[in-house]
Amino acid sequence: MSKVVKFGGSSLADANQFRKVYEIIKSDNERRYVVPSAPGKRFKDDIKVTDLLYKAYNAQSEKEMTLTFNEIKERYQNIIDDLHLDISLEEDFKVIEKAFQEQIGEDYAASRGEYLNGKVLACYLGFEFIDAKDVIFIDSHGNYDAKKTDAILQERLAQVEYAVIPGFYGSLNDGSNTIKAFSRGGSDVTGAIVAKNGKVDLYENWTDVSGFLIADPRIVKNPDVIETITYKELRELSYMGASVLHENSVFPVRSEGIPINIKNTNKPEDPGTLIVESTCHKPAHVITGIAGTKGFATVMIEKDMMNSEIGFGRKVLQVFEEHDLSFEHMPSGIDTMTIIVNTEEFIDKEQDILAGIHRVVQPDSIILESDLALIAVVGRGMKASRGTAARVFNALARENINIKMIDQGSSELNIIIGVRNCYFEPAIKAIYKEFIENE
Repeated sequence: MSKVVKFGGSSLADANQFRKVYEIIKSDNERRYVVPSAPGKRFKDDIKVTDLLYKAYNAQSEKEMTLTFNEIKERYQNIIDDLHLDISLEEDFKVIEKAFQEQIGEDYAASRGEYLNGKVLACYLGFEFIDAKDVIFIDSHGNYDAKKTDAILQERLAQVEYAVIPGFYGSLNDGSNTIKAFSRGGSDVTGAIVAKNGKVDLYENWTDVSGFLIADPRIVKNPDVIETITYKELRELSYMGASVLHENSVFPVRSEGIPINIKNTNKPEDPGTLIVESTCHKPAHVITGIAGTKGFATVMIEKDMMNSEIGFGRKVLQVFEEHDLSFEHMPSGIDTMTIIVNTEEFIDKEQDILAGIHRVVQPDSIILESDLALIAVVGRGMKASRGTAARVFNALARENINIKMIDQGSSELNIIIGVRNCYFEPAIKAIYKEFIENE
């Protein structure tokens, strides 16, 4: 058995965290490939190294850049000194500083946190360092180029028994050797790509929580940890705002059937959450998780006999497409059609979109409402349980929360409800109480 282990910024924030990571990796010789993030916050008001790099790159003066650069250097030197490592980053910093002065690009700037941390961690572990720019290729939109990456990365990994590959970045796939980064949290994606091409049996993603929680701990006090979750359930929860993994990190390993284990660096004995393609394990509860997001608006279109008008829905959606706006959900009735959109993205285009809808379908009326929050109740156990929707509705009714919208997918994997923004937190608490605490 072999494993890829990815460590987040909080897991590598200082020398003490490095020691924990060392013990975790060295306790299991099957942990062959390590993907580190840049050092994160050491305490509440600390600044992540990635943010310091952005600050230095965008500095308004030479003095500001130098001061920020010295702060970054000090972070790494403290780790090196505390761990008594025989490594110097002085030449690396000279190259980086020169590149910053030449304004080589923000992606390059942001990626140096992972690059430098990878070199330090490789030295500490005694593993080979593989620069991600040589083996991972990304297109201009920030998407992983599987065709170009896989052949090169597989060959390189086959040559080493143990290696450190920095997360978050690679090279632009046009052959220019330009550094290109994934979006924030992209080290998760790198870990998945390495897991896929390393032909490993398990991808361990180490962070500062003991797995994927059933609900947001900022809303529900001490929510339970999800023991096992499928990729489909994770996708639904991540889409609705639950954030433990970068959502694109699922696809490379899912295609290979590789499970992901979310683990806690500070509590390595905790089992964490296992993310799998499919499972016969019976879930502990009817629902697997609850997630949601505020800040949506509804565009309700009314027109008598719209159901008999061929192409009505296509024409309406085309208006949104022409204004580069995607929709979240689309509940409908016989004579009504409602488009749910992100309020911030919609607000500046609303009048143009309304005019476009009037032009293409001549509705009887269009009613706009904002102040909507969407909550997803997700769980593979819902298929085999009767009355799940009724329990959701009753839980909200007991708290005098009015439901503005209901949408259930044909997969029976989730129920999405819309409530006013002010009821967002009470609604999640009510659903959690009904399905977790009362069970």
